[in-house]
Amino acid sequence: MRILPAVVVGAAVLTLATVTSSAQAQDTTVTFTVQGASLALSAPASAALSNTTFGGTATGQLGTVTVNDQRGVVPAPWTATVTSSAFATGAGGANQTIPNSDVAYWSGPAASTNGSGTFTPGQATAAAAVTLSSAQTAFAHTAGGGANSASWNPTVLVNVPSTVAAGQYTGTITHSVA
Repeated sequence: MRILPAVVVGAAVLTLATVTSSAQAQDTTVTFTVQGASLALSAPASAALSNTTFGGTATGQLGTVTVNDQRGVVPAPWTATVTSSAFATGAGGANQTIPNSDVAYWSGPAASTNGSGTFTPGQATAAAAVTLSSAQTAFAHTAGGGANSASWNPTVLVNVPSTVAAGQYTGTITHSVA
């Protein structure tokens, strides 16, 4: 602080002081994250195939499967795959199990797509159906960027051996995306 000389004003003596401001600056670092959204797949919780007889084929569509890519990356490739468990009835013994090698799948064409890039069905037609004894490509997206999505309604066929027991068979079709 600096003191100035006194100044007489009338009968009063005033001492003027200059206050030196010790102004301080304080920085605040501000951060935030732009969260990348997800790459997600949704599929029906359950589906029923047609009834059949020994040596026949149970068939039906699963319902709409959708991949929704909100990652916002360029390029934005993804591949949806599909697998199947065996189908079983009762205790799932030797004559109560249909192996996944008797389960076939075809994705069919896209029911809808959104965004840029190339959307490719794994099996566009019934003639291209694949056996689900190992993971198969259900649908794929290449090139493009930003948000995109694709939906399809796949068909499943289960060839029923003539040696299995009668009953209601249950199995699991699993879709995943990466």
